[in-house]
Amino acid sequence: MKRVNKRSKKRDENNGAANVANDPFSTIPLELKLEILMRSPPRSIARLRLASKHMSSIIGGKDFTELYTARSSSQPRRLLFSVHRGSDKQQTHFFHSCSLDDPSDSDHHDNVSYTMDPDLRYSFSPPIRGLICGRNGIKMIIGNPSTGQFVLLPRIKTRKKDIFSAFGYDPVNNVYKVLCMTLKTKRGNPHIISRDMLWDDYLWEDMSEEHQVITVGAKQKWRMIECKYLHRHDSGSVGICRDGVVYYLASYKQKRSLMSFDLSSEEFNVTKLPEDYHLEQFGHMVNHSGKITIASMAYGGPIDLWVLEDVKKQVWSKSAKVVPSCRDIFRENDQFMFKGILGTGEIIFSPIPSPNPFFFLCYDPKEKNVRKVFVQGIGDDESAAIQVQLFFDHVESYMFL
Repeated sequence: MKRVNKRSKKRDENNGAANVANDPFSTIPLELKLEILMRSPPRSIARLRLASKHMSSIIGGKDFTELYTARSSSQPRRLLFSVHRGSDKQQTHFFHSCSLDDPSDSDHHDNVSYTMDPDLRYSFSPPIRGLICGRNGIKMIIGNPSTGQFVLLPRIKTRKKDIFSAFGYDPVNNVYKVLCMTLKTKRGNPHIISRDMLWDDYLWEDMSEEHQVITVGAKQKWRMIECKYLHRHDSGSVGICRDGVVYYLASYKQKRSLMSFDLSSEEFNVTKLPEDYHLEQFGHMVNHSGKITIASMAYGGPIDLWVLEDVKKQVWSKSAKVVPSCRDIFRENDQFMFKGILGTGEIIFSPIPSPNPFFFLCYDPKEKNVRKVFVQGIGDDESAAIQVQLFFDHVESYMFL
């Protein structure tokens, strides 16, 4: 018969009682715990996860993760601002989010700071399912703007300086991935040259090379992949992820095209753009209507929206001109970038460069009026320079890295 150590048994009972006293959640029914957590903001959930092993097991469990993700996805999307604020004494970086439909409502604002290397200014890709990716040269970070948690990725394997990067989510394998490409100079054939091409443009043509992918995770590392389409990514293009595919603008066979990269199969593809001069020369991708959309705005004139309705059939639709003329909205010397359309139908323009205090313009195409929206919490010292990136459709998440 096994002997029972009464002292050990009593010690375990005392420790159990102490754990219950220190963790009041242990006495609450599971259904009520989930309800409390579902109503908590991401930063509070991050703190509760560290409170005890019991809470960590619930928050890290599959059931709660699916419930919280479904709830966040059903909530109204938010605007997200990445703000770099610099002065002679101090440089800081923080993220600010607010209501997408009513940016001026101060009751729905959130501010999360993150201490970065003051010598580095990260350029961020659009957020995906609550996470965001930033790059400065060959240095990259992945983080959660809602909790302030950021981690460094391994440095990109390249010596080139011209790098394109895009961030996306692979729903098939439930992982996040980053795509990176560099440029190389390809010598052209001087005996084969079109009249429509400049000699210098053909003789020295920059093409993408060193295609690399990294899967965000514990054993993350960069992997070289092949691309059968010889193309050149637009240096100013931003990659946008839709349904497990990253899209970006590029030049392919001397024509501007839409490139796509399937995050699951890790294969590239090309989609032709409609035959439109302004689209090819001035078009840039925007976040609009849940579909890949290219906005073209030339010389301050009207804006055309080209929407990719069917990816496989390469069917595009052109919407009505959403602005009579940008000259009717802006002063002659002002520069603004079209960013997208709110749920209210208002069109957002972001000023270039970023003003301090920061504001953006909302234009109502029905009422034909424009309003200036100052975002509280972004830039309160006019002596400090700020650099602001604006993103649509941000979803709050408590995800840990």
